[in-house]
Amino acid sequence: MRSRLPSRRARTAVVLATATAALTAGAGLGTGPAVAADTDVSRYVALGDSYAAASGVPDSVDTTCMRSSRNYPALVDAALTPAAHKDVTCGGATTAHLASAQYPDVPPQLDALNADTDLVTLTMGGNDIGFAGIILRCVTLGLTSPFGSPCKKSYTWTGRDELAATIDRTAPKIADAIGDIRARAPHAKILVTGYPAILPDDGTNCLSVVSIAKGDAPWLRDTHKRLNAMIAAQAAAHGAVYVDTYTPSIGHDMCKPAGTRWMEPLTFGSAAPFHPNAAGAQAMAGAVLAATR
Repeated sequence: MRSRLPSRRARTAVVLATATAALTAGAGLGTGPAVAADTDVSRYVALGDSYAAASGVPDSVDTTCMRSSRNYPALVDAALTPAAHKDVTCGGATTAHLASAQYPDVPPQLDALNADTDLVTLTMGGNDIGFAGIILRCVTLGLTSPFGSPCKKSYTWTGRDELAATIDRTAPKIADAIGDIRARAPHAKILVTGYPAILPDDGTNCLSVVSIAKGDAPWLRDTHKRLNAMIAAQAAAHGAVYVDTYTPSIGHDMCKPAGTRWMEPLTFGSAAPFHPNAAGAQAMAGAVLAATR
């Protein structure tokens, strides 16, 4: 295992910069997910970040936001066939970009809502806790100590878990986001999604695929679950419906082979690194559609 590290280090050095850009900016399938026959939606609006936009999944319909034509909002729209649909998901978006412009030509996402909106999906929180920076740090430090826990140590050296604290600080932002959506779309059903599994749920790693250290993998998994639990708690506390996209994705993490994984590793091709591929987007759509019933 150790003898393979130099080549992996070289490969990682080449792709890290591009991967980070994809993270911050943002598999052919058959028929889409089934939808309940009694679901009736007139105006659907999708809000969110790159996990909702399906950044890197062909084909892109918005290069600024890295939004795919096969993201989960598009699949939900195809299944529900509402009279109107607006997808303003954008790679790199934080909760701040709900009320403020992300780019000069990308207005606040909340502007897509109105009193006629009756379904809203929201996927946010990952960029608020610094997702891109976490991945960059953990992948880089994993090269230096692949069998240790260098990334965890870097975030906990003060005696407290800085990522756990950041997640806790993000909770009011999710609460405010739901409240702002409700103010703009008072009659809408609000579905707030979590994030699907990136690493194996059993806490293992896969050094041959990505340089996440052995001791960091279970800590990152637990951090991921903490983020999802926070989002779920805020949804429940503020009248929204939480959509669990993690549980269905167990066994389809980035360590699995092509054709099984729903999350892409640090390579280029069917999705942005550490993001859902087309199969992952379809799985997210299935979870969302189940929650519309």
